[in-house]
Amino acid sequence: MSTPLVLLESPYKGNVALNVRYARLAMRDCFLRGEYPFASHLLYTLPGILDDTLAAERELGIAAGLAWGKHAEASIVYTDLGISEGMRYGMETAKEAGRVVELRRLRGWP
Repeated sequence: MSTPLVLLESPYKGNVALNVRYARLAMRDCFLRGEYPFASHLLYTLPGILDDTLAAERELGIAAGLAWGKHAEASIVYTDLGISEGMRYGMETAKEAGRVVELRRLRGWP
């Protein structure tokens, strides 16, 4: 049996430092559950790649992440910090594509 590829959804905009810390823990949680996660908001927002504060670049990053998501078996949505507009869009897109959407909470998150 192959390791499932999953698209990780968690907030980014707002308290970016907290949200990045949370997304990294969520990614680790996926690995520890035996999944291979992809979190476009952690990769594409690195310095020199895309600027999430610019609407056109944010949209480009979201589109690219969703394109990668077409190869995923599921979208895993981490909800401890709420569900952002971008996460809702990702969930709708996953459902339209017939991809499983699973809501999760991080074990031990304050």
